[in-house]
Amino acid sequence: MSKEKSSIGFGLGLLAGVVGGIVAGILYAPCPGSEMRAKVKDTVCDLAEKYSPEVTEAKKQALESIDLVKFKLEKQYKRFGNMLKNSKMRKAKELEEINDYDFN
Repeated sequence: MSKEKSSIGFGLGLLAGVVGGIVAGILYAPCPGSEMRAKVKDTVCDLAEKYSPEVTEAKKQALESIDLVKFKLEKQYKRFGNMLKNSKMRKAKELEEINDYDFN
């Protein structure tokens, strides 16, 4: 495994641990359920408002990347189709040349 992949894995594990710790802290906090749900709702709404531009930008970049990959795949598909057509044409010409040759 490359160092970059292991670093990404470690970072994702660390992030998952932090999120898990926060969730556990919220669930085991000594507050009534209705109060805790209100706090969680407020926190989630605040985070959504705060990071909305970043999420929008990430979504835009993801869609652009998908479009680029789609374009490249379509280009490769067309090239492959052209290769098959050329191969079939070449084979047909070879067969035509063989049939044109008179064995008598």
